[in-house]
Amino acid sequence: QVQLVESGGGLVQPGGSLRLSCTASGFTFSRYAMNWYRQAPGKERELVATGTRAGGSTYYADSVKGRFTISRDNAKNTVYLQMNSLKLEDTAVYYCNAQHSVLKLDYWGQGTQVTVSS
Repeated sequence: QVQLVESGGGLVQPGGSLRLSCTASGFTFSRYAMNWYRQAPGKERELVATGTRAGGSTYYADSVKGRFTISRDNAKNTVYLQMNSLKLEDTAVYYCNAQHSVLKLDYWGQGTQVTVSS
């Protein structure tokens, strides 16, 4: 059974930091690109960051560039999103996503809430 379980969300003040984690099971983690998306209230889900199977990043949304960092530990089947200098507009539910471009497989976590508020 495929599972992606996010953790690390919460309430943080503007300028603060959080690190999100997403632990995978039920598939060969190292063969999937891992991505983070977010969805703010009343808005469409947007891609925040993508990471290659080897752990390098390939894309950051302009709104988070220089503040967020995606990384992964294949030995732990876990992908991370380090979020620094958080802003009010970063408030959203953050989702972990696994993609296998050749097999056309796509898995999602349940999401974790990040609220930036003073």
